[in-house]
Amino acid sequence: MPHNPHQILQQYFGYASFRPLQLNIIESVLAGRDTLALLPTGGGKSMCYQIPGLAQPGLCLVITPLIALMQDQVSQLRRRNVSALALHSGLTYFEVKKALENCGHGLFRFLFVSPERLQTPLFKEYLPGLPVNLIAIDEAHCISQWGYDFRPPYLKIADIREDLPGVPMLALTASATPDVQQDICAKLQLDKPQVFRQSFAKPNLSFSSFCETAKFQKMLQVLQNVPGSALVYCRNRRRTQDIAALLAQQNISTTFYHAGLDAATRSQRQADWIAGKVRVMACTNAFGMGIDKPDVRVVIHAEPPENPEAYYQEAGRAGRDGKKAYAVLLYNADDLKTLEALPAQKFPPLGVLRTQYNHLCNYLQLPMHQGAGQYFPFDIEVFCQRFGHKATKAQKSMFKLSGLVPLCLLKKREPKAAQ
Repeated sequence: MPHNPHQILQQYFGYASFRPLQLNIIESVLAGRDTLALLPTGGGKSMCYQIPGLAQPGLCLVITPLIALMQDQVSQLRRRNVSALALHSGLTYFEVKKALENCGHGLFRFLFVSPERLQTPLFKEYLPGLPVNLIAIDEAHCISQWGYDFRPPYLKIADIREDLPGVPMLALTASATPDVQQDICAKLQLDKPQVFRQSFAKPNLSFSSFCETAKFQKMLQVLQNVPGSALVYCRNRRRTQDIAALLAQQNISTTFYHAGLDAATRSQRQADWIAGKVRVMACTNAFGMGIDKPDVRVVIHAEPPENPEAYYQEAGRAGRDGKKAYAVLLYNADDLKTLEALPAQKFPPLGVLRTQYNHLCNYLQLPMHQGAGQYFPFDIEVFCQRFGHKATKAQKSMFKLSGLVPLCLLKKREPKAAQ
């Protein structure tokens, strides 16, 4: 196996040259430095850990948030004759045990796991014996986006460094504000990290927005004028089904995708869309993270996302092959009212926060300003019934109280990106 990054790039991936900053990131990792890489959607983030993983002996440990991401990356590596494995929730105890034994014997080059897997006793037992050469955290912005709220294990990823001293860590994201960048570095305990930021400009991608009362007619017009694969992002699950049905009536091959579908159905629909068997995927924001389909010609948003960062990431799934592509945003007066109401919903008044905090202390039977760093059983539905709060408002208040109380107190729910 070649050890030169250029040779690996050509032999395994079929490219003659690297994209901007890819080689800089790879060389930083191979030099043993902790590294934070901010690359736009479609900027080739996966190669930044795959090539260093292949350039040196041992196992590359990849921590990634969703099963779909794991399966997509594993299947891509296997198509290139690279041994890769994902530990997901569908495996039995003995299957996981056997997989970890095989990794310890050097039979795999890449192991994909979720943050939750890192905390299991079985994984902790085998971790010190794994020949790990690199720890890669894909979609690292989820540390800030989900870690404080829905998935506390994100905040404990750095604990594995005690068992893997001297192993460099690479954090990768296509979506991170300066505050989130600092949070990533702090929570992962990156040691004097090298930070690489690529321009997020997409000259081949045309952005346009339309105020439309009849959104479906405009959507249909766009799809009729722009041939090729397409995504239609919707606000909720019901909307994905409605739009898929309407497009099918117009003889446009369409399916829908959301986290309410069973895993086998989601996997099949994703595979059909990637293979081009289905032209249009109507979906919630549960679909798309880490899915590498280069020939998407248009991404349509049936409603505006909550923030520009989410819009850029979702729209950026068009035109990854560098050819002309389109991002189209549809909105109406009701959508604008909904967006205008978001700040008040997301940033409760100080008096509301004080009340929520007092009620939380009463619920937990804790003195005020006590209990930091501790974990307590908490059922938000019981909390809301007892103190007369609405669940949605209570959740938002709890999130803003994160500086005072650990939000892992909240009853575990599906992450926001899996609606």
